Amino acid sequence: MSIIGLVHVNVNCSNFERSRAFYEMLGFELLMEAPERNTAEVAAAVGLEPYHLRGALMRLADVKSPFVIDLIEWKDPSDPSPPYARLNHLGIARIAMASSDLDADMARLQAEGVEFISEPATVVWEGHPDSRFVCFKDPDGSVLELVEWVR
Repeated sequence: MSIIGLVHVNVNCSNFERSRAFYEMLGFELLMEAPERNTAEVAAAVGLEPYHLRGALMRLADVKSPFVIDLIEWKDPSDPSPPYARLNHLGIARIAMASSDLDADMARLQAEGVEFISEPATVVWEGHPDSRFVCFKDPDGSVLELVEWVR
């Protein structure tokens, strides 16, 4: 294999502007807008007929390692089915991001009315606390996670 890194993670949404504002609140910034339509070859490569969408690549600002999401609102064809109901389904379940201050980030998200799955939990590894994390949902119910390493 010749994999050298991560390019992006795709997050589908029902309302691009609402989701863009949400991810900007998390610290992402616009990298580049996606073309609303592309070639039949590109559509076939993602298993679709020619399509129409509203989307953009957004990168997490001011971080050492680049992290990019491909935020897409599918206009046509569109599938309004919600994301998964629980995290134990097959496939990608959540996106975890590192936090340097979990409590402050949670307070900000709570002030914005973000839905949390639970209170923060502490991961114990080999008998010692390793990290604290909390899971929450984006505007369409996709699960995101914040992780703070215990020092």
